[in-house]
Amino acid sequence: MIELEDALTHLSLNPAVGGSLVNWRVRATGQPLLRHNDEQAIATGLPGKLGCYPLAPWSNRIAHGGFDNPLGWLALKPNSLTDPLPIHGSAWQQAWQVVSQAADEVLLAVECDTPFAYRAEQRVRLHEGTLSLALRVTHLAEEPAWHGLGLHPYFPRRPGTRLQARAAQVWLSDASKLPTGLASIPADWDFRQLNELPERLVDNGFCQWDGACRIEQPELGYVLEGQARGADYFLLYCPPGLGFFCIEPVSHPVNAHHLPGRPGLKLLEQGQSTHLDFSLKYVPIVGGDLPPMAAGQ
Repeated sequence: MIELEDALTHLSLNPAVGGSLVNWRVRATGQPLLRHNDEQAIATGLPGKLGCYPLAPWSNRIAHGGFDNPLGWLALKPNSLTDPLPIHGSAWQQAWQVVSQAADEVLLAVECDTPFAYRAEQRVRLHEGTLSLALRVTHLAEEPAWHGLGLHPYFPRRPGTRLQARAAQVWLSDASKLPTGLASIPADWDFRQLNELPERLVDNGFCQWDGACRIEQPELGYVLEGQARGADYFLLYCPPGLGFFCIEPVSHPVNAHHLPGRPGLKLLEQGQSTHLDFSLKYVPIVGGDLPPMAAGQ
């Protein structure tokens, strides 16, 4: 386990478990900024039980057992015991290595050869209450391939949790959680203004996102102000009855490899890179007054 801290927050990471963040909390109060993980969750060795993990060289599910690359079909196998489709790439199932480390920053890296050769780097930094994640992937194989990126953070969900994240449309999904088409956003999924999280299941992608989000946690005493770059989409996962939700910045919609024009994916030649950045700023609630919206929110 690696520990980072700044004057306001403390972060623990486990590079060996998919380059995952474990717990991020407020130093003064212990309040969780990402979903709190106890020893039992940590002992599972599963990134999906922790606080956040990187998605490369694609996000979410891919249908039809693979996808077309310029030089032919790339076959994929299911890689999760809980899903029949290949999901979230391969970086989350590898042990990452520490390249460099300081009190408030660490650089992690991993080289993979499945489903093709690539190198992923994740720079994690704390500064004055802001957690910054910079994910970069470089294609290493001789043959070009389609790449996409994402981050999968888990946030505490309380009765008063509210979310703002402006998007124009939502992808509707079938029983396999694959997109069936774009639609207008229903009222209880509309986060262009601050809104409570819906009671029904949401596991859908939203598009034409400006990259900004705001998570208000009045019961926990803070607001998180988020900003993503390299992510025109986000996935929202709200499982009913559980104490967490996910808003995942991603570079492409679910199953983009089979959508017209492969939206958000990048075809990388050997040595070429793509990147995605996401920052979360902790802002305490003082005297019961919610802090004002940041400029642009």
